[in-house]
Amino acid sequence: MRRIRLRLRGIVQGVGFRPFVYSLAKRLRLAGYVLNSSAGLIAEAEGDPAALDAFVKALTAEAPPLAWVQEMEVSDLVFLGEEEFVIRPSVAETGEFALISPDVGTCDECIRDSTDPAGRRLGYAFTNCTNCGPRYTIIRDIPYDRPSTTMARFRMCAACQREYDDPGDRRFHAQPNACAACGPSLSAGIAEAQRRLANGEILAIKGLGGFHLACDARNEGAVGRLRDRKRRSDKPFALMARDLAAVEAICTVSEEDRRALLSPRRPIVILPGREDAGLPAAIAPGNRTLGVMLPYTPLHHLLLGDGSRPGTLVMTSGNLSEEPIVVSNQEALERLGGVADWFLLHDRDIYMRVDDSVVRTFEGAERVMRRSRSYAPQVMDLGRDVPELLASGGELKNTFCLTKGRHAILSQHIGDMENYETLVFFEETLANLKKLFRVEPRAVAHDLHPHYLSTKYALELGLPAVGVQHHHAHVASCMVENGLAGEVIGVAFDGTGYGTDGAIWGGEFLVAGYAGFERRAHLRYVALAGGDAAVREPWRSGLSYLMDTFGPGVAFEAAPEPRVRVVRQMIQKNVSTVPTSSCGRLFDAVASIVGLRQQVTFEGQAAIELEAVALEGETGCYPFGVDEGTAWQVDFRPAIERIAREVEEGRPRAGMAAKFHNTVAAAIVETCLRIRGETKLDRVCLSGGTFQNLKLLGRTVAGLRRLGFEVFLHAKVPPNDGGIALGQAAVAAEQLRRG
Repeated sequence: MRRIRLRLRGIVQGVGFRPFVYSLAKRLRLAGYVLNSSAGLIAEAEGDPAALDAFVKALTAEAPPLAWVQEMEVSDLVFLGEEEFVIRPSVAETGEFALISPDVGTCDECIRDSTDPAGRRLGYAFTNCTNCGPRYTIIRDIPYDRPSTTMARFRMCAACQREYDDPGDRRFHAQPNACAACGPSLSAGIAEAQRRLANGEILAIKGLGGFHLACDARNEGAVGRLRDRKRRSDKPFALMARDLAAVEAICTVSEEDRRALLSPRRPIVILPGREDAGLPAAIAPGNRTLGVMLPYTPLHHLLLGDGSRPGTLVMTSGNLSEEPIVVSNQEALERLGGVADWFLLHDRDIYMRVDDSVVRTFEGAERVMRRSRSYAPQVMDLGRDVPELLASGGELKNTFCLTKGRHAILSQHIGDMENYETLVFFEETLANLKKLFRVEPRAVAHDLHPHYLSTKYALELGLPAVGVQHHHAHVASCMVENGLAGEVIGVAFDGTGYGTDGAIWGGEFLVAGYAGFERRAHLRYVALAGGDAAVREPWRSGLSYLMDTFGPGVAFEAAPEPRVRVVRQMIQKNVSTVPTSSCGRLFDAVASIVGLRQQVTFEGQAAIELEAVALEGETGCYPFGVDEGTAWQVDFRPAIERIAREVEEGRPRAGMAAKFHNTVAAAIVETCLRIRGETKLDRVCLSGGTFQNLKLLGRTVAGLRRLGFEVFLHAKVPPNDGGIALGQAAVAAEQLRRG
């Protein structure tokens, strides 16, 4: 006979692993115990050696679907002659940490329980089991046990306790287990909420990671009032549809889109909208796509329960414009009182606020655009142990990253670091993740931009600080996600990134590794007049590109003449301007020149609309140049000249937009080809918010692959600034390693 001890690391808490180990040991007639610790999961088992071998193999081969066994250590012990296998109480180990499971959408069995007329959970909005329900949003500390969650104050009734204690029940050791007799409760009935939604009211609904603002998506008046009250001019609203059939009634859904919609994560999926959807234009003004999700809590399923009620709801974040999502009842009543007509509250506290995640699908894979609920706090593997670090991220779409061992712990979406409320959210989440993962940073990585709130915060910590150039961080992030070492050609295209020369970069071709980078090429500099005003008013970029192409006296009528005159003088005299290579501003310029968009109300609006109008099937391309020097400049003046002439000729906007996309893709391919000729590198990483544009991404990837390049993209981490903290951490770790 033999006895062994096992230590498992990974996502092995909150996913039914202890019940699985218990049942497996019973099946194989083994004795011993299993418990949760701060380091993961510990088990000791003894019995027949063949049964122990089968036990060890099954721990990974038959693990619960939500589990992830990253490491397993097995060691021999003295045989004790025990007769039973038991689940022992959890233990805390000083300095150790366990990986935490993200929240999981309600499983089919729990949906059936909450709608079963004969069941004791009929209509219960907080039904869950070992395979689904809240995790990250309710955890206060590890090990993951009920006393360490916001469910601690709800004492299980006798029936729930029996389920919790029964190894044969799927609610065995399900920490959020509850029912209407003993668990959280709603402030009002589902029927009343449904009635109000059907009558066109706007509801504030407390959910899993925060509040939603909801209304009937087909009620034009309700959608318009919500947009006005939330101070959200044009940014699209997210939708929640009853089921897949309801999604297909308003969107074109591919097979990979179906998989994303139906996955246990239940993200918002960006889908092509159908022309016959019959939805108000105010849901997504000027946009041909819709962001849609399926219900992911019992409350959502009950609200959207049958065909007699609104089958599709606007379900947007419960906040005012640019503020973090609201989580507490009192905060909701205070901050959302001027938006919502009625509140549907509950009494289970939300400890970690998380917004809904957003994905698109490309080449059969899910590509994360906003990484939050059901994705955080899953870790990324850095490939080796690194010092404990904090990477503070960027200004827009901020996330931060902590490192522990070989793990990179990327926070949930924090938001735009432009106000006090978001900074408080940043600090609150940082404190929580440092506690959960037992991290005490030795150094901090930050963006080079001196005025970013995230940079100022990092520098005020008093830790050794490592500045990481914005686009280097983008490329490094893509490298980490794809497990790459050495050097790559990194193409980082976005709106804004502080350059090492003081200019605003954003159209960059780097030869990069974690240790450093060389800027081999970039888009030709043009003058960015007025700083942030140029981001809000694409006509400024349009004028700048036209002046660069045709000279200072070029005619321009896209804005009032007095304002054009002022900006023209700013550019000519180099007053309140900064040179920029930003691809985002290039897209703004073209959107302005073709008459599509002269002002924007949210980041990337002009580029999104330019992608939306681009003609399918157009293969034409405009000319461009590559001027070789210390760093080559990709020159789009020939393209701008041709576009301006076609505008004068009255050519269709859709054709010009499509040819422009083709031109940018061709310029990327041509520049990468020239860099390969000098460096012999054939691995290309594409990163930056511009590559959220699937028309550009598809054409670029196809062109690179035709020439034999190996192309690496983001999937688990956003290509936009929501992913740069991961790259900052990897670069800083390498620089610290090198002293």
